[in-house]
Amino acid sequence: MAEEADARFLDLRHEPGEPKRQFERTLRLRRLSKLGRMGLATEHAPGVWELSERLEPTLRELGERGDIIRTMQKSLAADGIERDPMTFRIHEGAPATPVTGRVLDKYLANELGVNLTIVVDGIDGRTHHIANIDPMQLEDARIGGVIEIGRAEATARPSDRTIAAIAEDGIYRPSRHLEQAKFEGRVPGGDYEGYVDAHVRRLEALRRAGIAERIGADQWRIPDDFESRAAAYDARRTRQASVRLLSAFGLEKQIGADGSTWLDRRLVSPDVSDLAPVGFGQQVQEAMDRRREHHIKRGDASRQPDGRTFYRRNLLATLRTREVARVGAEMAHDKALPFRAAADGETVSGKFTNTVQLSSGKFAIVEKAHEFTLVPWRPVIDRQLGREVMGVVQGGSVSWQLGRQRGLGL
Repeated sequence: MAEEADARFLDLRHEPGEPKRQFERTLRLRRLSKLGRMGLATEHAPGVWELSERLEPTLRELGERGDIIRTMQKSLAADGIERDPMTFRIHEGAPATPVTGRVLDKYLANELGVNLTIVVDGIDGRTHHIANIDPMQLEDARIGGVIEIGRAEATARPSDRTIAAIAEDGIYRPSRHLEQAKFEGRVPGGDYEGYVDAHVRRLEALRRAGIAERIGADQWRIPDDFESRAAAYDARRTRQASVRLLSAFGLEKQIGADGSTWLDRRLVSPDVSDLAPVGFGQQVQEAMDRRREHHIKRGDASRQPDGRTFYRRNLLATLRTREVARVGAEMAHDKALPFRAAADGETVSGKFTNTVQLSSGKFAIVEKAHEFTLVPWRPVIDRQLGREVMGVVQGGSVSWQLGRQRGLGL
C-alpha cells in the first residue's frame, strides 16, 4: 500500500469487478482500519485513507520490539519463569536508573555486532533488556549471577579541566592558552597550535550543546559548572554502561555459602525498600530469610525475644576469612604447596599466577617458591599476570605497588 499510495493517499472507493481484486480490497480496508486504530492511518472519507509518514519506521520498531519480547520470554522460560510482558523494560543503552538483578541471558545482538545484549531479572519486579554493552563489562557476569548496571559516572575530560583552569573570570582565551603551553613546553611533538586547536574544537561541540559561548575571535565564555555540564553532556551522548558484579553465584549457592555474600551485605544493611514484593525481588527477600536462618544455626547470628537479629561482630570479614582459609587449604592439597593467609597490614609479594572466584569475591593467587596466598583481586593487576607483584593488605583490599607506580591504592 505504501508503494501504491499517491502522496500517502489511497483511494479504495471503487470496488473492482473481479472477485480476487474485491478480496484484496477487503483485506486492505481491514488493514487500514487496524492502522487507523494505531494512529498510523487516517480515513478522510469513506474509502479514502492517508498513510502516516511514520508508518514504516513505526511498524519496523514494533516488529523489533516483538522480537525482543519473545527473546525475553525465552530467557525466562529457560529458568522455568513466567513474567507479565507488561513488566518488561527495553533499554537501548545503559539505563538511566541503575538496575540490580539476576543475569538471565547475554548474547550478541547480531552476527556482525561486537557489543552484547543482556537480559536482567530485576529486584524491582521488572525484566530488563539492555543492549549495546561492552563485552569486557560483562566478562565475569555469569548466567544466574547478580549485577548492578547503570550509566557510567560522568567524569570531566582532561581538556575540559584544562579549559576551566586557563579561564580567567569565566573567559577562556586560546591565545593565552597557546602562550602558556609554549612556556611550559609539555606538548608531545611540540605541536602547540594543534594542541590548542583541539581544545577549541571541543568548545565548538559544547557551544552547539549550549554549554559554552563564543563571544569574540579569541574569547569563550565558560560557566562556573563547566566541567560537570560537559561531563554530563558526554554521558548522555555515549550512554556507556557501568556494570558491577555483586555476586558471581545465584541465590541458592549464596544461602549455604561459608563466605561473605551479596545476601550478607544486604542483611547487615537491612534496607529492603528497593525489593519488589513480586518476581526476583520477592525471591531475594525469601533468600535473605533463609540466609539469616543459616547464620543462626551456625552461631553467626542470634534472634532476640523481640524478633530482632544480632549478627556476629565483623560478620563479613569473618566469613571472608573463613572461606579463604577453606579454599586455600583445598588448593594447597592440589598444588602441593603450603597456603598462608595474609594478615591485615602485611606486605605480600610473589608471582601473580591466576585468579579464583569465591562467594566473597574474586581473589588473586600470589605464589612464592615455598608458599602461596590469596588476596583480593583488582582489575589493575590483570596486566601483571605471570609477573612479580607487591601490595599491602588493608581492610579487605590491597594497595598494589606496580612497577614505578608506587602506592597505587585501590
